[in-house]
Amino acid sequence: MKILVANIGSTSLKWRLFDCSDSAERLLHKGGFERVTDYPKAIEDCLAELKAANAIANESELAAVGFKTVIAKDVTGCVRLDEKVLAAMEAYKGLAPAHNPPYITGIRLFAQRMPSVSLVGLFETAFYQFAPEAMMRYAVPDSWHAAGIRRWSFHGASHKFMAERSAELLGREDVATRARQLYIDGGKSPINGKPFRVISCHLGGSSSITGILNGAAIGSSMGMSPQSGLPQNNRVGDLDAEALPYAVKTLGISVEEAQRQLSKESGLKGLSGVSNDIREIQTAAAAGNAKAKLAIDVYVASARHWIGSYFLELNGADAIVFTAGIGENRAELRAAICGNLENIGIILDAEKNNAACATEAVISAPESRVKVLVIPTNEELVVARETKRLLQNSGN
Repeated sequence: MKILVANIGSTSLKWRLFDCSDSAERLLHKGGFERVTDYPKAIEDCLAELKAANAIANESELAAVGFKTVIAKDVTGCVRLDEKVLAAMEAYKGLAPAHNPPYITGIRLFAQRMPSVSLVGLFETAFYQFAPEAMMRYAVPDSWHAAGIRRWSFHGASHKFMAERSAELLGREDVATRARQLYIDGGKSPINGKPFRVISCHLGGSSSITGILNGAAIGSSMGMSPQSGLPQNNRVGDLDAEALPYAVKTLGISVEEAQRQLSKESGLKGLSGVSNDIREIQTAAAAGNAKAKLAIDVYVASARHWIGSYFLELNGADAIVFTAGIGENRAELRAAICGNLENIGIILDAEKNNAACATEAVISAPESRVKVLVIPTNEELVVARETKRLLQNSGN
């Protein structure tokens, strides 16, 4: 069973092709295009590259194309992407303006190009559908909640991979099995040992921190939109509800302009005044740029805040996991986030931490009660696995 996973951006198309015929889950091909202006051509070029690499003879070999979709009104989980689902994505495109519109367009183009191939979406919100209501509810009137104003949370595929892989690496195959079965039984699979508690830190251009108990999410730093939680690369993160109307009145700008500034000119970019790239911000901070240093300090403080929140909610942690571009590659930030926490059992091994770069590693000291790991994320593999499960359960 060959499954193509397509990652669609406003000007990019990236893909990975998996052979999921057995438990080996082999990666057959990966590639991508940046600065895409002609999506139909990009899809044709993608298929041409797959054929040139002998990964497929033609598109009829594809069992499905899977997509890491973000959010849709009244839809979550792993579903077939028909017009009803696309309409639900349209209804929430304002919550994910950088993601939903290009995905909707791209999915329709794939459907036109290969109408006989199943198109499947694994929504980023899916991992949180079994979280306790108290962790996902805002303190708003019932009418607001009924309208969809709640914590949806995101990066679900990445955090689900962390749930599975951290359990495997730390010898808890019972929990790994439970995590793999999550979308089948809602987290009801039994475990054989004591509870397994993980705090998953997906830190990158877009960041979130999720608490995971026995393979299932209990909550996340992101809320109703990807705008929330930690400061993002150029998105504000958490902000008091009164700040927007105050800025509109005080600065004399429109609501739309305020939203643009919060989503395009804020976050690490707004704090540093340098860039939305953490590497450039760190370079500037090292050269004495006070605003760049502040941006890093705010980011670290926010990460520690959310780790502390889930440490308390979980009554401790068996593991803290770092993943994504910053989490996998920036040893200095991992050290800052985990610094001065020995009294709660979190101690890094400086040498192991500095050596870990985009590879699986345990970076905590032997005496650390909490294991600290670096695990490269594999969201596409999670999409492929869940797409395969959907096809098998539906009989095709």
